[in-house]
Amino acid sequence: MQTKIAQLRKEHKLTQEELARAVGVTRQTITSLEVGKYTASLVLAYKIAKYFGKTIEEVFDFSEVEVGESGKL
Repeated sequence: MQTKIAQLRKEHKLTQEELARAVGVTRQTITSLEVGKYTASLVLAYKIAKYFGKTIEEVFDFSEVEVGESGKL
């Protein structure tokens, strides 16, 4: 899943460590999110989006998420 975390973090002149502390995770978690190796939980996605004053959809790109036959993710 693609995110705009790195872009938003740089725009706000934040280090990965500073963002991690602000949302209650490790720097490694932020790194993994930025490079697409980890998918955030709904709670973490909400915290990150809220921190930047954005919606979850403005921070996380769901275009590659597949929807099953029932219409559910």
